[in-house]
Amino acid sequence: MRPFSVAISGKGGTGKTTVAALLVRSLISAGQVPVLAVDADPNANLHEALGVEIQETLGSLREEAFTQQIPPGMNRRDYISLCFRKSLVEAKGFDLIAMGRPEGTGCYCFANNLLTTSMQLLERDYRFVVIDNEAGMEHLARGTIGIPDLFLVVSDPGVRGIRTAARIRNLARSLGLGTVPVILVLNRWKGTPLDNLPAVFGKPVLVPEDPAVESADIEGSPVASLPPGSTALAAIEQLAETIIRMAVEKDRVSPP
Repeated sequence: MRPFSVAISGKGGTGKTTVAALLVRSLISAGQVPVLAVDADPNANLHEALGVEIQETLGSLREEAFTQQIPPGMNRRDYISLCFRKSLVEAKGFDLIAMGRPEGTGCYCFANNLLTTSMQLLERDYRFVVIDNEAGMEHLARGTIGIPDLFLVVSDPGVRGIRTAARIRNLARSLGLGTVPVILVLNRWKGTPLDNLPAVFGKPVLVPEDPAVESADIEGSPVASLPPGSTALAAIEQLAETIIRMAVEKDRVSPP
């Protein structure tokens, strides 16, 4: 079976990476392992939220050296697979791959191509893939990460943030993702009424403002290590249960 992939997007500063890290933890806690965490943001920091270190990113691989270093008898696709495996950070219950930034003045084309091929090599390796995208929609527009099974749009609960989330949703539809389910995640919710929520989103996931998240940020500790009583973690655990049910339903209706 293909893994069930969850793409997370939203404007900068809304807590996308926090949501991604807590979702990875929640899926692992639910026994849905292994999980692949993909940091598709060039400003990679998902590893910090998950409490692991990265030694190499796909963006650090130079195209010239890559072309010259393919061992004799190995084709390009096999070598990409080898480099991908070397760039993987292996942890308990999950692996992490980071896009990172290209070295020097190079563009992202080569790194994007590596990520595209790497994602295609993932089938049957993981149960879930959680993709932390950059604030824009580049990877969705380029098809780098393929077509996700679920699209999470993270926003703060303010009117302007929700309007931005609606624009992101509309952009995703214009990119041919109209059939992909979309869930709005309102992060740092303070319990205020949501009277002006666009009907297109349906019922949002409300992630309460949580002092434990702020403390982890101030202390520089992994947000994925929040204590069990965390209200933000509890909300994402409920979201994970919904996602697991969606994955089960997908497996049920999809041909083997």
